[in-house]
Amino acid sequence: MARIRLGCETYTWQMPGEQFKGKLDHIMGIVSASGFSGIEPETSFFGPLADPVLMKETLDRHQLQLAALCHVENWQNPEETAQEKENADKWIDYLTHFPNTVYLLVQRPGTDRRNLKVRQQNLLQCVNAIAERATYEGIECSYHPNSPAGSIFRTEEDYKVLLNGLNPQHIGYTPDTGHIAKGGMDPLSIIKEYHELINLVHYKDMYEDGRWAPTGQGVIDLTAITQYLIDIQYNGWIIAEDECDEAIVNPDAVTRKFGQYLQWQIKPLLKPVT
Repeated sequence: MARIRLGCETYTWQMPGEQFKGKLDHIMGIVSASGFSGIEPETSFFGPLADPVLMKETLDRHQLQLAALCHVENWQNPEETAQEKENADKWIDYLTHFPNTVYLLVQRPGTDRRNLKVRQQNLLQCVNAIAERATYEGIECSYHPNSPAGSIFRTEEDYKVLLNGLNPQHIGYTPDTGHIAKGGMDPLSIIKEYHELINLVHYKDMYEDGRWAPTGQGVIDLTAITQYLIDIQYNGWIIAEDECDEAIVNPDAVTRKFGQYLQWQIKPLLKPVT
């Protein structure tokens, strides 16, 4: 039986700017009150919670699990830079305190797609190397492609390179429904094609014209995707990440609405709800 858990990402609070950086305690309060059981913070939000003891205490207080840790870097060279390697090793060490947390790697989008093949191979070499080190420490890894114009993995052809280039012994794939759709693909079809690699899932919604939509108001059929994940007995987290315009002014309210959508549309599919 599938055991799907519902968590929330912190990017929604990144959209207003810097005002929520270091305020992960506040964010956890909203996430928990919105009905989520886990959180996936991006490392720039950690602040004092970069201390794993304080992180555990705060998670427990909000009755949340650390579903995933999102680490964003450039990874533009054939090997990690000294600083990139230091950063990755710091978070690998951190996650030894959270053995059930997914270490999620995300490349910071560039400004263009020049030298695409070289940049793609450089990224793959870097994240595969990080994931091998993490696996040695017992940490599960995943990679999350995105879709801004400068992203190097944003189209169907890019995905073939990426998902045949990740080393499946050490790293899985996180499909993001919104980024898949923004890249001109059907999210359910991509999830079906690469389901064996999936170990984390991100949900967001998009209007037909390509703008990010409040969850449930766009064209992405999240209920059909959820049912497919249930059918294949996916065991892992679905992470909410709403990027609609309202998040720029009120990320707390957007997250509460996402929680309501999950309560009404997604949780009834999960029997029993976990």
